[in-house]
Amino acid sequence: MTTSIPAPTKRELAEASMRRSWFPVARLCDLDTPQTATLLGVSLVIYRDGEGRISVQSRRCPHRGGDLSMGEVHRSSIGCPYHGWEFSSADGSCSRIPSLADQGKIPPRASIATYPAVERFGHVWTVLEDPIRDMYEIEEWQGLDLEWLAADPIDSSVGVGVTIENFRDVAHFPFVHKVSMGPTPEVVEPLIVNRDGLDVWMDRPLDAGSGDWANDGDCMMRYRCSAPGLASITYHYEKLGRRVVAGFPSPIDYEHVKIFWGVANEVGYRGADLEECLRVEEMVYLEDIPIVEFIEPREIPWDSEFQEFSVPADLFTLNYRRSFTELMNRVKDGSHVNEFV
Repeated sequence: MTTSIPAPTKRELAEASMRRSWFPVARLCDLDTPQTATLLGVSLVIYRDGEGRISVQSRRCPHRGGDLSMGEVHRSSIGCPYHGWEFSSADGSCSRIPSLADQGKIPPRASIATYPAVERFGHVWTVLEDPIRDMYEIEEWQGLDLEWLAADPIDSSVGVGVTIENFRDVAHFPFVHKVSMGPTPEVVEPLIVNRDGLDVWMDRPLDAGSGDWANDGDCMMRYRCSAPGLASITYHYEKLGRRVVAGFPSPIDYEHVKIFWGVANEVGYRGADLEECLRVEEMVYLEDIPIVEFIEPREIPWDSEFQEFSVPADLFTLNYRRSFTELMNRVKDGSHVNEFV
């Protein structure tokens, strides 16, 4: 007699795909001291050691549970604040136990988990399990010399999917962003949305209107998202050059994210400086949060547990869901995604 194994739910596949996807866990500008993060329930410490290496490791000391983020960073290790046990910044192995007269007697299995660490877009990125896709590369940023400014992260009590969908949705502008954007049309023009695997994008003109961008003139915007967790707008002004705003929600758990985000200006950009661009974009973000945090359910209802209706203005959202579904299917099939290399 054989026992059949139930097929995974889409939610389970979504969670599995996120454990194999890259997410930011700290800002590069904060690494003068060890930083903490929780990624899908895993407690992490992020630090730069004395040799300049950035490490992303388990935060719990395996001796008696001390919090390594409170410890001392050494040349090539981090020390526990409780009993001083040191763990290699390269591989997490225990390199020194102060109370031992003979360091040759270090328990061979005493170590902490060490995860990949990639510096990108002003942040440190990591992945918890064997990555199902490579680190994000954005086509329209290739060849651009971008200067990044990482913003203060924003806590939001919804999941990665809902956060990305809000960032890409254009039909909520006249209702949520009346202050930052000024009057904008309620009727959404027919959207031309493109999708290639995990990558979704569309081009849309920006009417400068009467909001904070009025003095910058008209421009073309490329809206992009890439499953599961990157969304960006690249503004191409004829008279100013290019600037970027990008959001990278990082899942603390399935229904709770820490939104890392930032702005970037092309070197030589002739518009507002980075601090001013960040100020304006932050106003937009902070208008979204009080609305989004009451969305029900708090993450995309992958298993149709809630009924939803869509209209043509939701075309980008629907394509994002298709890209995320493709990622889930590739996790199920065990294939690796290499879209941008």
